[in-house]
Amino acid sequence: MPTSASTLPAVPMPARLTLRAHWQDRLAQGLLLASCVALALFLLAPLAMILIKSVQDKDGVFVGLQQFREYLATPALKESIWNTLWVSTSVTLIVVPLAFVYAYALTRSCMRGKGALRVIALTPILAPSLLSAISFIQWFGTQGLLKFMLGGASIYGPIGIIMSAVYATFPHALMIVLTALLLSDGRLYEVAESLRTPTWRKFFTITLPGAKYGLVSAAMVVFSYTVSDFGIPKVIGGNFNILAIDIFKQVIGQQNFNKGAVVGLILLLPVLLAFIVDWSMQGRLHAQFSARAVPYVPKRSPWFDTSMFAYCCIVSLLLLLVLGMAIYTSFIKLWPYDKSFSLRHYTYGLIDAGVISSFFNSLEMALYVALFGTIFIFGVAYLLEKTRGMPLAKSALRLLAAMPMAVPGMVLGLGYILFFNHPDNPLNGMYHTMTILVLATIVHYYTSSHLTAVTALKALDNEFEAVSASLKVPFYKTFFRVTVPVCLPAILDIGRYLFVNAMVTISAVVFLYSPTTQLAAVAILNMDEAGEVGAAAAMATLIVVSSTLVCVAYALLTRFLLTRTQQWRVAHAS
Repeated sequence: MPTSASTLPAVPMPARLTLRAHWQDRLAQGLLLASCVALALFLLAPLAMILIKSVQDKDGVFVGLQQFREYLATPALKESIWNTLWVSTSVTLIVVPLAFVYAYALTRSCMRGKGALRVIALTPILAPSLLSAISFIQWFGTQGLLKFMLGGASIYGPIGIIMSAVYATFPHALMIVLTALLLSDGRLYEVAESLRTPTWRKFFTITLPGAKYGLVSAAMVVFSYTVSDFGIPKVIGGNFNILAIDIFKQVIGQQNFNKGAVVGLILLLPVLLAFIVDWSMQGRLHAQFSARAVPYVPKRSPWFDTSMFAYCCIVSLLLLLVLGMAIYTSFIKLWPYDKSFSLRHYTYGLIDAGVISSFFNSLEMALYVALFGTIFIFGVAYLLEKTRGMPLAKSALRLLAAMPMAVPGMVLGLGYILFFNHPDNPLNGMYHTMTILVLATIVHYYTSSHLTAVTALKALDNEFEAVSASLKVPFYKTFFRVTVPVCLPAILDIGRYLFVNAMVTISAVVFLYSPTTQLAAVAILNMDEAGEVGAAAAMATLIVVSSTLVCVAYALLTRFLLTRTQQWRVAHAS
């Protein structure tokens, strides 16, 4: 006979709570493992395919290091390695001092207009790297306004690459150095002043030592960016070969995926070395933090404030001239013969030519990247920080989350070709779709967004989860009711970061698009190769405008939402 409910043994209340907690822990741990699998599938598997292809010939036969020996035996290809290293080093040596002085002016002077000068310095982030190359061609090319300033030298080559890369990497270095200087302990300067320490000595004994890890980190970021960038040398590099161009020639020009895999691994080495150095510097930087530190408050000094203001104005003017020339080129009929204003590059060059669809493809992809990327990245960071147990899985996930920063976009894109275009891969149908473009972009910019999310979550006390568990509230309800509202500023910042980078990216997607999914940055590259410089400048201008509008909307939305959900952050007087 079936047993009635009244005769079932009663489950004690502590046992019920244990079962509930056990079920929730298993769910969180399952999601954590699923996140590890996803990152391994879309990051490690493509990189593994590059390694496999590099030791095979075109027929798939294992040949060991033969492909590497053939590559290094070719003088022109071997020269690309040297060109890549010395150009990237030159850009680093130029950008880091420029960014340091600019950041020093923003943090150590009382000059006016700091907010406006900071915004101007960050404008290159909103534009694709190709914009600076197009602009410098207009300034210093064969028909450029200032070509006489080069003294007969050509802008097409290392000079153009270095100038364009300096413009593109300046804001990245500035943000890192600015953060390092803002973390300085004001008490050290107060002690130095009480001891009547000269200004120059305070600079060399307090400021520089305190910012040295930030300077090293900025140098590594600039070096890595320049090594892996593809757009700038493709537009303005002329016949000057570097590793990123070699990969493109091997894969697109010669369909030699095995040799392209070899170049990809060689390109990976300097970026990986820079990443390791930067990672070690970051660990040492965190060890310098102090809970008792006080912010440094600069004092007025008319001569110093004026000189810093003049320097920032000069740098800002140069940045605006680069951006302004590209915008100007998009609104004139034919450079340099007919400079009358016209919208023909937008109407005929983009709309009538059907290229405008690339812009809308980029908008669509950027929205998908911002939406799904933010959800996934923040969710994974939450599971990593709040899930109990599974130390090995957490360690693996932290490593996987840090790896994308060390993988150049060209290498990642090549890995996606080799992995997803393989006929035996069940995910083969994703190739040449919008999905693979979104996935590649999310993985490419994963690390920075992950660090932002982890930083925000570490500021959230673990007692929230403990209290929720004691009140029998499932962890996912706590996540939506407490964690998301509290971390909303970081979540919005991740979304903005992903959107802007998705609009300007080219290295990671140049191998992955189809005729129906071509992106705006790729269209700029193709139009420039076809001699349609005005139309290319018009497309670049549309990217800048759309990214700017998103940043403005982000600022307004942040202000509105923070007033509604972040009132707890405001200290009220009793």
